[in-house]
Amino acid sequence: MTEPLWSQRELAEAFGAPPSAPLGAPVAGVSIDTRTLAPGDLFFAIKGETSDGHDYVARAFTAGASACVVARDKRGEFAAQGPVFAVDDTLRAMERLGVAARARTHARIVAVTGSVGKTSAKEMLRVALASVGSTHASAASYNNHWGVPLTLARMPASAAYGVFEIGMNHAGEITPLVAMVRPHVALVTTIAPVHIEYLGSIEAIAEAKAEIFTGVEPRGTIVINRDAPQFALLERRATLAQRQTLTFGADASADGRLLHFEPKGDGAAVRALIDGREISFSVGAPGLHMAQNAVGVLLAAAALGADLDRAAAALADFSAQKGRGARLTLHGAGGAFTLIDESYNANPASMRAALSLLGATGPGVGGRRIAILGDMLELGPGGAQAHAELASVLTSNHVDLLFCAGPLMRALFDAAPAAMRGAWAERSADINQSVFDAARGGDVLMIKGSNGSAMGPVVAALRSHFSLAPAGG
Repeated sequence: MTEPLWSQRELAEAFGAPPSAPLGAPVAGVSIDTRTLAPGDLFFAIKGETSDGHDYVARAFTAGASACVVARDKRGEFAAQGPVFAVDDTLRAMERLGVAARARTHARIVAVTGSVGKTSAKEMLRVALASVGSTHASAASYNNHWGVPLTLARMPASAAYGVFEIGMNHAGEITPLVAMVRPHVALVTTIAPVHIEYLGSIEAIAEAKAEIFTGVEPRGTIVINRDAPQFALLERRATLAQRQTLTFGADASADGRLLHFEPKGDGAAVRALIDGREISFSVGAPGLHMAQNAVGVLLAAAALGADLDRAAAALADFSAQKGRGARLTLHGAGGAFTLIDESYNANPASMRAALSLLGATGPGVGGRRIAILGDMLELGPGGAQAHAELASVLTSNHVDLLFCAGPLMRALFDAAPAAMRGAWAERSADINQSVFDAARGGDVLMIKGSNGSAMGPVVAALRSHFSLAPAGG
């Protein structure tokens, strides 16, 4: 029988109060969303900006929740429906459970942040560490004030490794989250002008990311991208944290150094120098940026004490995720074409990386490279200029056709060569038909934009309009 995730006694200790009635089933998981709740889950009724979890307590019990955590003044309303833990604040209660999970585990913990690539790096760490021991990792991009404590609360006591992603929009947000996670290793992928509208400068962004160093355990390790903008600032902050600091990048003095990168189909062959030892491995996702982060990931895995050879070999099983470089082969009237889904968020650095990936992907016979781009948001007053500056990146990566959506992308569309311009529209939905009409056999289409520019629905529209090509098609 699978060991319960939480006992009734542990929950009562974490919440400072017993349940209204004995739990009828062991707690097997933790949920804040009844749409994905599984039987045996503990449901937290979190009150958000647009919804209140208390509206779904009845649905949670119907779906098989073992118990629900509710506000103290709601106890009488829900106690008749099933066991409830009544607390002053449900989000704070989930944080306390997360802290309890961290306190009881002997797992080696790594936390990842960065302006670009943190979710992919987190997934690489999950795959690499799972090859050497039981590994618990953040789901999707659960990296904020509710995602981090939820991920902690879901961590089994028996886990050998824990992988956590920590994000931020404003200064001061990482500090309380990393204090809960208390990682043995902290990895910073890179610094880029993301959320600059809120933070004001790239230096301020680096300072906010460096907050992750404050929670690293004594005798822990900090891993920094030596090629990142503001590396010197990050290195100073790491020194002040008085933790071992390792670096990765192209610099000859880096502890993890990328020596060779070669695209191989939907992945890449990589050769690197990791802590003085040369190692060759494959990454199951394309792009130089993926290979660069893989070096940082292996450096972090080694710092956790994981077997380097097994961790490196496992990266062949890593694949790009939905919205982060996942590839689909679609079939239209003119034959099969490739769709690269980079629709999950965008900023100037990740947009350049995605366009480089498009440039490195060879079209089929008669095919073209087609970029379908939505606005990059939260760039502040320089937003339009940041978009227009991508025109040279389009040209250098041999983009043949450009489709743009959003008012900021108008600046790029106007700056692009006339022969490259396909169509522009205010809303992403209004370019769908133009893209449908343009796509033909042999093409490579790449879609990217900030979440608010709604480029994910363009991917969905293409998948709906065209059929998935048969294997080998």
